[in-house]
Amino acid sequence: MTVRSARAALLLPIFGACVALAHAAPPGSPAAAVNVFIGTGGDGHTFPGATRPFGMVQLSPDTQVRHFRQSYPWAAGYRYDDTSILGFSHTHFSGSGHSDLGDVLLMPFSGETKLEPGYPERPFSGYRSRFSHDQEKAEPGYYAVRLKDNEVDVELTTSERVGLHRYRFGKDAPAKVILDLRQSIYDYGSKNLWSRLRVRDAATLTGMRETRGWAPGRQLYFAIRFSRPISARQLLNREEAVEYRGFAAPGKTPADKVLVEGKALVAALEFGVPADGTLLVKVALSPVSEDNAIANLDEMPGWDFDAERGRASTAWNEALSAVKAEAPEPMRTMFYTALYHSMLAPSLFMDRDGRYRGPDNQVHQAKGFDFHSTFSLWDTYRALHPLLTLVAPEKRNADFVNSLIAAQQHSPYGILPVWSFHGQETWCMIGYHAVPVIADAYMKGIKGFDADKALAAMTASAEYGPYGGLAHYMKLGYVPIDREPEAASKTVEYAFDDWTIARMAEKMGRKDVAATYYKRAQNYRNVFDRETGFIRARKSTGEFRTPFNPVQSNFGSDYTEGSAWQYSWYMPHDNAGLISMLGGDAALAAKLDQVFDAKVEDNVYAHMEDISGLIGHYAHGNEPSHHVAYLYNYAGAPWRTQERLANIMATQYYNRPDGLSGNDDLGQMSAWFAFTALGFYPVAPGSNEYVIGRPFLERAQLKLPNGKRFTVRAEGLSDANGYVGRVTLNGKPLARTYLTHEDITAGGELVFTMQATPNKDWGKERTARPYTQTAYQP
Repeated sequence: MTVRSARAALLLPIFGACVALAHAAPPGSPAAAVNVFIGTGGDGHTFPGATRPFGMVQLSPDTQVRHFRQSYPWAAGYRYDDTSILGFSHTHFSGSGHSDLGDVLLMPFSGETKLEPGYPERPFSGYRSRFSHDQEKAEPGYYAVRLKDNEVDVELTTSERVGLHRYRFGKDAPAKVILDLRQSIYDYGSKNLWSRLRVRDAATLTGMRETRGWAPGRQLYFAIRFSRPISARQLLNREEAVEYRGFAAPGKTPADKVLVEGKALVAALEFGVPADGTLLVKVALSPVSEDNAIANLDEMPGWDFDAERGRASTAWNEALSAVKAEAPEPMRTMFYTALYHSMLAPSLFMDRDGRYRGPDNQVHQAKGFDFHSTFSLWDTYRALHPLLTLVAPEKRNADFVNSLIAAQQHSPYGILPVWSFHGQETWCMIGYHAVPVIADAYMKGIKGFDADKALAAMTASAEYGPYGGLAHYMKLGYVPIDREPEAASKTVEYAFDDWTIARMAEKMGRKDVAATYYKRAQNYRNVFDRETGFIRARKSTGEFRTPFNPVQSNFGSDYTEGSAWQYSWYMPHDNAGLISMLGGDAALAAKLDQVFDAKVEDNVYAHMEDISGLIGHYAHGNEPSHHVAYLYNYAGAPWRTQERLANIMATQYYNRPDGLSGNDDLGQMSAWFAFTALGFYPVAPGSNEYVIGRPFLERAQLKLPNGKRFTVRAEGLSDANGYVGRVTLNGKPLARTYLTHEDITAGGELVFTMQATPNKDWGKERTARPYTQTAYQP
């Protein structure tokens, strides 16, 4: 046996003990049901590491390669089919379609010091280490793995602002750690504008990094504290290949002024041989300063890893207990995993003293709310935020709204966030979709924010002419394709956002604002071509752009990440208008059938990585399609919705790493699953209506933010009984095919009686259908 293999053998019982601690999620609890590896393979782009509900720290392993051209598959830093780990960093997106973050990467080791990460295909070429899924374990708030090459067992857990590492080294093995500030999930090193590393005392380092990745000029500060003093160290700026200024000899207590600055900082730290083989590390983040990061360390006093893991597990069980779900496996696991993924963002981005960094890159003080960022609004306004109004505390939802309003007030452009993280704007995707998030919260009666400020922020965003062709939209009633790309998509999405402004303004008694925006909400009609039955882009001269191909889906074309087949259903606020323009209920149902039943060649959408999860032209892996299966209800054929939902649930979600058919997009894919499993879905946020589909859980009880309970039961549910035969609400027959928000928040019980054949009479009458439409009269 070699020395290396002998050390590895000594570690075997350590890993076995560390993954079986008493503080694991209790059997049968919601947290124990979660499979955090769902979405870590394929194109799900989720991460398996430790975090808290909506926490600021996402401490997770990174396996990604080093080149930008390969960044998309590694948008969360980790891919399940990889065989080596680069290190453990403290910030990650869950399910994004773009990469960034990966801040403050640490990698423990015990052998030769290597300052470069090396290559996955060449073991021992750097500090990267191979690992096996057989020696990897994760659950909400906890992650553990054995690093085979580095001969270390690693465990991770977090509080909201602090990540805690526990490293277990072999007997008589020296404890060493690499800290690499060059590392970024977006790209390796080239996006670093500046970084700093400062030695504060024998066991504490602080620093910062400013990056130009997805968001420009993003600043993040950190403080690192070790459970043992540093015995030797190298702090280097590899860009210049020189050691840092003020170098203190190994083993000496450093002075406060010892620091290194540059664009390519890396540190090699040694801690001697721990008597118990253990080294713990705490890392606190701050958007404000190094001193604030040190203050944030106080959020996690002491070094009791097991206690912190237990607190993280408790936090997740409390959050996930918002729904008590009963279903056979794998449905129960998939449901709680979806709920878990729905509670990762928007994430806290504020220090313990209430300070945060806004889109102006200035420091601000939150008063009466917790500032959150990471708003993937083009995705999450559809189902994620409506779900959180039912399963998250009212204070949390109010914090989201207040954070959006604060960001608008700090914005150099005076508009609400589009796609923001760490307080900074990326301008990714289209629309002003913070608007429906705010309107939906207001319409549902969520308190704790200033409605007048909110409405002012909403209209300021909707009337900011330089953004996305809005000046043309306000003048012409549509976005012209010869002036602005993706014009057809922008027109219909702006129209929906406008409708939500009108809804909120009307409820506030602002009839003038409501009238203006109800009229703007009808602009989707200006890009609907009655001759072809598709949404199409118009030129500024008024004619539709030709030639027209309904499957065309290039970036910068008429549509955003989609084709005419996927975007021609986007008037969720006025499906009655769509039915009228298509020629009636039967025409709508027939056109929907064409979407789902089309025979689409694999190469039609192959060039668009975001168009995935195809069933005909229906693309479940991307958000524009998410409401489409529910539209049969508007045509009086809810049994067709039930059929389509069964197919989607069976083919687009699995209890395995590649179990998501597309990017989870900060929880939107998962929120769709959670709603659909419950039996209803918010087709038009801001309407206070949920369109009924069919349930996939035998029983679910929602513990609502107002303290009441709403129970959903499915009698006779089985694979054979996939149709809704009868529905009762609080014991009375429910003829309509939708629920109101008030139905749910009043508490009570919704009961589905399932059967093997369709009930084609239920929901057939027009008065039984969802009424999400404007007051427009054609």
